[in-house]
Amino acid sequence: MFKGQPKGLFALALANTGERFGYYTMLAIFMLFLQAKFGWEQATASQVYSIFLAAVYFMPVVGGWLADKIGYGKCVVTGISVMFLGYVALAIPTAANGLGITLMLGALLLIAIGTGLFKGNLQVLVGNLYDDPKYSAKRDSAFSLFYMAINIGAMFAPSAATAITNKFLAKAGLIYKADIPALAHQFLAGTITPENTENLRNLASIMPGDASSMELGAFCSYYIENLSSSYNMGFAVACASLIISVAIYFACRGWFKHADVNAKQAAEKAAASGEKIEELTPKQTKERVVALCLVFAVVIFFWMAFHQNGQSLTWFARDYTQSFAEGWTRIGFNIWSLALIAASIYTLFGTFQSESKKGKFTCGVITALLWGGAYYLYSGMANPFEIQPQLFQQFNPFYVVFLTPISMAIFSALADKKSEKHPKGMEPSAPKKIALGMFVAAVGYLIMILGSLGQASPAELQGTVSPDPVVPMYLISTYLVLTFAELLLSPMGISFVSKVAPPKYKGLMMGLWFAATAIGNYLSSIPGLLWMRVPLWANWAILMALCIIAGGIMLAMLKKIEAATA
Repeated sequence: MFKGQPKGLFALALANTGERFGYYTMLAIFMLFLQAKFGWEQATASQVYSIFLAAVYFMPVVGGWLADKIGYGKCVVTGISVMFLGYVALAIPTAANGLGITLMLGALLLIAIGTGLFKGNLQVLVGNLYDDPKYSAKRDSAFSLFYMAINIGAMFAPSAATAITNKFLAKAGLIYKADIPALAHQFLAGTITPENTENLRNLASIMPGDASSMELGAFCSYYIENLSSSYNMGFAVACASLIISVAIYFACRGWFKHADVNAKQAAEKAAASGEKIEELTPKQTKERVVALCLVFAVVIFFWMAFHQNGQSLTWFARDYTQSFAEGWTRIGFNIWSLALIAASIYTLFGTFQSESKKGKFTCGVITALLWGGAYYLYSGMANPFEIQPQLFQQFNPFYVVFLTPISMAIFSALADKKSEKHPKGMEPSAPKKIALGMFVAAVGYLIMILGSLGQASPAELQGTVSPDPVVPMYLISTYLVLTFAELLLSPMGISFVSKVAPPKYKGLMMGLWFAATAIGNYLSSIPGLLWMRVPLWANWAILMALCIIAGGIMLAMLKKIEAATA
């Protein structure tokens, strides 16, 4: 799995891990922040959230175009610096007025620009490492490992955000309750019903500090202010994680410096040494660009469905899911238990793959210790265990980290299974994996439909939580299925682009991959716009149908894409 990979892969992966930890810590609570601080309805908050996500993933087009001209490394370092300024601005507590909104939007713009310069170009550097014939056969596995490293950062983010939020709320003598922000804004706006006023008064009375004895209007303002500022402190985590990322990048730069070469620089180097570089014909270049654009068009719909984690799936967690976990499901809400379980899959593989008996024994012992540690932490958890809605977002990155070696082993076995009919092995091509990923994602939203049947619509709840919430397993299972789809589509797609893109357009093509993600991210606001207008199950049915249609289109175009990129 790790054997035979260039050292540069691990340096670039670790640099990205730190950056992604900060980004996903921010993202885990961003939607909750928008609604808690400004009192925005789902439609407004969803638009801001989706436009931000779209900008984050569209800006790599500009970053890639620029890097093709001035170099990838320069853009990566500039991007980290710009992102840092954005997170600093987002961490500043402000009033919920026009100035506060302006500062927040300015911070989001800086983060989007910085990510555009950083994200795609870092991945181009990874791809360039595998242009060396010595490593070319390991390109797909490398991007799977790189993607896994990204998700290590993302896995810890929701728990970090929750811990910081709870810490600062506790300092103010408060605890988190999901329905207080919406009810508090309704009270301050004078739109609250008598029944919800009584609900709000009961919630205020259980606060552990002096806030429980406040007049209701004062309590509403106090709770909103302190919850919002606690989210600001969560955003500040990203600043620290970026410092760690840039330190790793420069400390290990010698491991990948040779890959920091764009097509122009490579041509100049070759001309100076008299080396000949093979170039694609105009026809080959056109065919590859067209094939890539067809793939980009299809994955738009996957990202539209997938990036509901911070929007409609978080609302479902907050309003329609039990606020506690019981029995064995509690282990999923202890990040350290999850981390030990995730690590154990790698040591377990080492037990079978190690070349020496000592290595096998050592990996086996470590695996047993990791499982024992996970069980010890789990056994010490309260039963039932109180949970917050953002914690569900840690399941997807956990599943990515846990399932990556399994998926790599499966695809490796299929690649080795050669026959007269399959001389190159039975591993599906990247475009075929993308098509399969779309169908798998549709199954994830089928689970959400089943969990939503019989539930009141969001409009009927009026900002309160469901009186009959579902068990956490619906969301836990949905995230598992969506992760299967993600592993079929995202790392394979990035690897495919780095391999197929014409050399002089590498940065731009990687940018367009993210531009497709950007469009999908913006379209992810559709469930938010429909949230208060349609039955709950209808949102999931729309996403399910789009995944099936996109998967069918991909299968129909498969032969054309594979022929152009062979």
